[in-house]
Amino acid sequence: MLSLIWTVFFVHVAIYLVNTIGASIIDNLLWILYMKLPTATSKNAREQNRLKREALQLKREMNNTSSQDEFAKWAKLRRRHDKAMEEYEAMNKTLTSAKTSFEWTVKIARWLSTNGLKIFLQFWYSKTPVFALPEAWVPYYVAWILSFPRAPMGSVSIQVWSNVCATTISALAEIVTIAVQAGVGKTRPAPAATAQKAK
Repeated sequence: MLSLIWTVFFVHVAIYLVNTIGASIIDNLLWILYMKLPTATSKNAREQNRLKREALQLKREMNNTSSQDEFAKWAKLRRRHDKAMEEYEAMNKTLTSAKTSFEWTVKIARWLSTNGLKIFLQFWYSKTPVFALPEAWVPYYVAWILSFPRAPMGSVSIQVWSNVCATTISALAEIVTIAVQAGVGKTRPAPAATAQKAK
């Protein structure tokens, strides 16, 4: 059952990281990585950027051209600009739709691989002891709580182990955060010392 112990632990590490970093940040990072791959969507994104640059360039040229003195040139630039903007807007709609689809896929995959997996494991291994306790190691009522709801008496259930993992990971993360903040505080020079050096 060593693999089950570590599986539950790492599932809770993943859940903690998602909750701490933030789902939207993870989604944006995955989208950026996805756009680096040679896909139709990344090709569309490059085309969208090209159309945007072209539309801006044409807009600058239109502004530098007199609509009265050079009407023919200005009208031609205007037509090209409008066409580029139309293509840009169409490409923008396609990319927005692709990003929405991608985000839904990522959300489903993230939920299935974290909370969904946790629920599945707790259901599938509800009668399986995560590990056994030494005989008469704890009083009966403690043994009953540790085996709750369906694990054999004298063992630790997956639900209890899951709660222990979640609590331990949160506590360890808090301790590490405090230690890092204290370490950063020590490395910064005191304001008085800095003022004396300035003199």
